[in-house]
Formats: sequence, C-alpha cells, structure tokens
Amino acid sequence: MSHDDAVASANDEHLQQEPAADTARGKLCLVTGASGYIGGRLVPELLAAGYRVRCLARTPDKLRDFPWADQVEVVRGDVLDGKAVRHAMDGVNVAYYLVHALGSGDDFEKTDRRAAQNFADAAGEARLDRLIYLGGLTPRDVPESCLSPHLRSRAEVGRILLDSGVPTSVLRAAVVIGSGSASFEMLRHLTERLPVMVTPRWVRTRIQPIAVADVLRYLVGSAKLPASVSRAFDIGGQEVMDYREMMQRYARVAELPRRLIVSVPMLTPGLSSHWIGLITPVPRGIARPLAESLRHEVVCAEHDIARYLPDTATSPLPFDEALRLALHQVKEAQVATRWSSAGLPGAPSDPLPTDPDWAGGSLYTDRRAHRTTASPEDLWQVVEGIGGDNGWYSFGIGWAVRGWLDRLVGGVGLRRGRRDASRLRLGDAVDFWRVEAIDRGSLLRLRAEMLLPGLAWLELRVARDRKGRTVLLQRALFAPRGLAGHVYWWSVSPFHAVVFGGMARNLTRAAERRTRHQETEPVGGQERDAPGRAEDRPAR
Repeated sequence: MSHDDAVASANDEHLQQEPAADTARGKLCLVTGASGYIGGRLVPELLAAGYRVRCLARTPDKLRDFPWADQVEVVRGDVLDGKAVRHAMDGVNVAYYLVHALGSGDDFEKTDRRAAQNFADAAGEARLDRLIYLGGLTPRDVPESCLSPHLRSRAEVGRILLDSGVPTSVLRAAVVIGSGSASFEMLRHLTERLPVMVTPRWVRTRIQPIAVADVLRYLVGSAKLPASVSRAFDIGGQEVMDYREMMQRYARVAELPRRLIVSVPMLTPGLSSHWIGLITPVPRGIARPLAESLRHEVVCAEHDIARYLPDTATSPLPFDEALRLALHQVKEAQVATRWSSAGLPGAPSDPLPTDPDWAGGSLYTDRRAHRTTASPEDLWQVVEGIGGDNGWYSFGIGWAVRGWLDRLVGGVGLRRGRRDASRLRLGDAVDFWRVEAIDRGSLLRLRAEMLLPGLAWLELRVARDRKGRTVLLQRALFAPRGLAGHVYWWSVSPFHAVVFGGMARNLTRAAERRTRHQETEPVGGQERDAPGRAEDRPAR
C-alpha cells in the first residue's frame, strides 16, 4: 500500500471503523484515562461507532478543549476512589480501563493493584456487560516474578480485571507506533539525533510493534464480543523485528542515512533510562520502565482476536506504513494526543497561591507589564504559541541550560515540546510546563513540572489599559518549600530581569511584527503568519 493510500484510508492514524452495529446504539461506555494518549483517541472512535460515552476524570476541565468534549458526559473521580468509580459506572454497559501509575515512583505496582481492584469490584457490583483493558505484551516463557516491574504490574492488572466476574477483554500490546506515543517519540528522537550510537543489548530483543490505528480498532471492536468470551488477547502488527531494525527502518522512511549502531552489554536499564532521558523528550521516570520492558522478547503467541475481529486489507497496518502515517501527522501538526497529554505522575497539583483556598506561606512574585501597539488578537497569537520550537522569547541559552539540568536530575526538561505549534488546550504539556488555565484571547497560566524546591507558575494575560492600548501582564510566581526553596529563588532572582523582562519585551515585539504585517498585507494576500514562523521567533 502506498503512502498516499495509507493517508487516504486513515484519519489521524485512525482506520475507519465498520458501520456501527445495532448492538452499539444506545450503549453507554465508560472511558478512564480520556485525557491520555490512547483514551483521547478512543473517545471519538466510540462516538463514531454509535456508542454513548462517559469519561471519568480527576480534573474534568482537562477535557474541556477536546473537539469531542460537548458530545460526552464527564464525571469527576479517581480510580483510587471506590465510591467515585461505583458512581461513574451507574448505567454503564462497557468500561475501558486505560490508566496506570507508570512513572509515579517505586510503589507504582501497589497503586496499580489498588486502582484495578477498585475498578473490578465496582464493575462486578454494577454487573457490566464487559470490561476492556489495554495492557502490555509479556513473554509466555518468563515467570511473572522475572518480568520488569512495568510488565509485571500490567499483567497483574489484567488478572485482577479478569477475576472480576464480568466478561473481560485484556488486549496485550508491545510497542505502539503512532504520532505522539512515548514509544514512537523514543524511536524518532534516538534515530534522528544519533547517526552513530552505542546502545544497550536490548536493541537486539525481538519486538512485534503495532500501529495505534489497529489498537483502536481492537478496543472499539472488543465492546461487541459475546459474553462467553473473557480472556486475554495478544495484539500486534504484521512483522517481528528487533529495536535496531526498527531504528534502521525509521531512518529509511524518514529519508535519513543508515545509522551505525553498536550494542554493548554494560548499559543497564538505569543507565539506558538516563541516556534515553537526555536524548529524547521522554523523562527518565517513564523511560526506565520502558527500557526495562525492552529486555524481554515481546512477540504475539497467538492471533485469536482475528476470529472475532477479522483482519482487513489495511489492518494490521505494515510497520513502514505506520511510521509514514505517524510522520505525516507530526509534519502536518495534526497530533491529536501525545504521551504527555496525561498529567505527569507526581506532578504538583496544589492551588495557585493567589487562589482563596491556598494554604498560605511565603510567595515570591515577579510582575511585568508591557504596553504594545499590537492588536490584542496578535498578542494572544504569540502568547498561545510560546514554547516548543517557538522558544521562550528570552535568554535562549539560559532556558536550554535549565532544561538540561532538569533532565540530569530526572525531570522532564524542555524536550517535551508542544502537541500543536499554535493552539493549546487545558492540560497540554509545554516543555517543562503544563497548561493549568486558558481563557482563549486573554489568559494563559502554566504550572511548572520541572524539579524544584517549591511550586512555580507563569501567567500571561492580554488586556487593555484605560486608554484602550494593548498590554501584556506577566507574572512569575514561586511558593518555596523549606530553606532550599528560599535559597533557590534568591540565587536565580538576579537573572529575572533578563529572563522575564526579556520575555515580556520580545513577546510584544513579535506581536507588533504580526500587526504591521497585517496592516501592510494587500487585500487577498496570504493569511497572517503563524506564531511559529521564523520572523516571530526569538534569536536562540
């Protein structure tokens, strides 16, 4: 199948579903993890198949800006809260379990176990028609005690759900290939940035990757399985290969020179996770369990799912076509969800210190106000485009160094970038920040997810003064934690004039360039520049 055929037959890497069966109409599906990578793509597929959808979310506002938000019911709750889960399952026919505690610390297995048991118990009480869980593919010949903690926990969650008494489909997948997936981002950045690489032994481990389109097809189709079917299914693509071949094939699809790859035995999973964390956007807390899992051969032992959801001419999608489609979406800035869409486990969630319910304590604030001749609309376009490839509009070297320091100590650093170059939605990751509040046209508030001895926010407002002039109001806030927090603030405060002062000046200058361009543009000319255009980027 050609690249054009693949793109024509898919929409944002989602293969078109078969016409919705009568059995789907009126049925209510509960989706957990709807703000995450898979959940955010599953919801529109279920709607297209004729299902009603309810989403369980710890922070319902995070779903506000998804294009399908007004078509679903959203209930507040956490899978660790049994009462909330039981309430969410009221009237539900099918429930999808798409959450895990990966990267939340050494006790993530305990957290996963408790959450899965809550979900299983609630499903049994509600007498659901079916539970569906996307887990990890594990080797059949390796004792569970010898598996990596990540795969061991995935296997345990699947077993808990199967023991719920509710017909359950456990779909076990290895590496998922799709724009924005953690596995794809690792593969893409390692291959693109390292023409010559010394790699750990796991690059020779056999893997059976699967396209995200196929994962979604199996997830949606599983809702219609007969009640007599309650079991785990291995799901994978057409081909089996090792990670080294995956990188070489990515290089070929991306039209890069062949990579020189040398594997050595001394790179442990811990060292591998540091290496991945420095080279790719995936932070060490997530890279480590992924690297540990790659030491196991993850190849499908069966393809029984095809008895119920038969293969088609376009599914499973060949590996190279999955890569081409993912790259196409990245280049066209049409990435629907990213691995960073879900909140970072362990990230701070305290209220903004200026909110009425803040607990008190010290608070440092850096305020800047800049008036500009730019229109409010043009200033907002620049503000909403901040971060990622567009940069931070001041002291580029300083931001880069801060990002590297964060990654060296296990933080996310600057490499997460943005899901979309020009538009943000609530909950989006922006480098080492996350969108905490957005009122399009007037307010953008970012919460820091870098490792800090305290809590930090960056707030940008677009307003008008009493004379009707456009003004940028910028605040950086820091709530220190202990003596280290106070020392941190005073140690970096000498640089604030350069960092925050420069940011405010350069944001308004970029907006003024946009406004001048609009004023001089002839009628019928090109549409205005996107914030990521070269002339709007600060020097780096």
